[in-house]
Amino acid sequence: MQFPRRIAIFGSTGSIGTQALEVIAAHPDLFEVAVLTAWKNADLLIQQAIRFHPRLVVIGDEASYSLVKNELQQRGIRVLAGIQGLEEAAAEDMYDIHIAAIVGFAGLRPTISAIQRGKTIALANKETLVVAGEWIMEAVKNHQARIIPVDSEHSAIFQCLEGEQHNRIEKIILTASGGPFLGKKPNFLVNVKKDHALQHPNWRMGEKITIDSSSLMNKGLEMIEARWLFNLQPDQIEVVIHPQSVIHSLIQFEDGSLKAQLGLPDMKLPIQYALCYPHRVANNFPRFSFKQFPALSFEAPDIKTFRNLAIAMDVLRKGGNAPCVMNAANEEAVLAFLKNKIGFLDMSDVIEQTLEKVSFILHPSLAEYEESDRLARRYAQLFIDKMQRRS
Repeated sequence: MQFPRRIAIFGSTGSIGTQALEVIAAHPDLFEVAVLTAWKNADLLIQQAIRFHPRLVVIGDEASYSLVKNELQQRGIRVLAGIQGLEEAAAEDMYDIHIAAIVGFAGLRPTISAIQRGKTIALANKETLVVAGEWIMEAVKNHQARIIPVDSEHSAIFQCLEGEQHNRIEKIILTASGGPFLGKKPNFLVNVKKDHALQHPNWRMGEKITIDSSSLMNKGLEMIEARWLFNLQPDQIEVVIHPQSVIHSLIQFEDGSLKAQLGLPDMKLPIQYALCYPHRVANNFPRFSFKQFPALSFEAPDIKTFRNLAIAMDVLRKGGNAPCVMNAANEEAVLAFLKNKIGFLDMSDVIEQTLEKVSFILHPSLAEYEESDRLARRYAQLFIDKMQRRS
């Protein structure tokens, strides 16, 4: 793929999307913005479109369509709206790389549309592989698409695998910072509110992923994502707590050698790597210094306290539609926690109870994944409502 590369950012107003635009702005000779999309943040989407002048903009919220269209159409920018607009944009030929940065299950359909067009996917939306990993990877193979991970941990594994195609992986080790509640016990966590949970010690991220990080669900989702991205068995994936977030992940090969990728916790680095792959491009990002980090530490995760990680490990082993159900219940639980409807520890209860309710399917079709998601959200809402009435 030659430069300049034409970039489509699905989820341009979120944390990954805005940082991707920072990377693009720093290298105007390497990238052109072809497509920008957002769900509700019409004002920021308009500002981004005026600055980067894409050929196409999509606003997911159809109520904002007239506002966005009136502002941008006169500037020669085509405007679409709704889920159908997102899927239509993803299937366009006007771009080279699809940055999948829409949060949660909502990113599934546009990503599928891009895969079916044989696009290169810079995947930041881990839920796509959590929800339908087996189906997605088969589609990637059938349509000769490509996935380059943007998650820092999976980017680290991807980078460590360069040049190792003929060497067998014994296991991978995903690192986790431990979040803001590292070392805390349930008697502390029962009183946690969203403002505290949103204070991640190392990473600048959106609200949903920050809450997932504080509960360790994010690491559980990443284990499932890694299983499909790198064609691994569940027992080949481990998690270790690494509070400094300097080692982003490790691979252990069959000879016992460990290979790791290190760097400061800055999402712009894996974003730039995905957009430039297989090239490395100079930048002015802050550099790692051993003086700043004279010691790096590691410990096992406390899965008795942080039950979400234990739930995700069980779901990883079970497979089928269980990850899809878990993801849907978690999305509803996180949203309820952010709205102060349930407590921090209640999120795990919602997920466990929902998993018990939705029927297990070993090899779901895409329609069955979507139905599992719908049912899981309905049950999760019932459990959330019941918890609210009790409190």
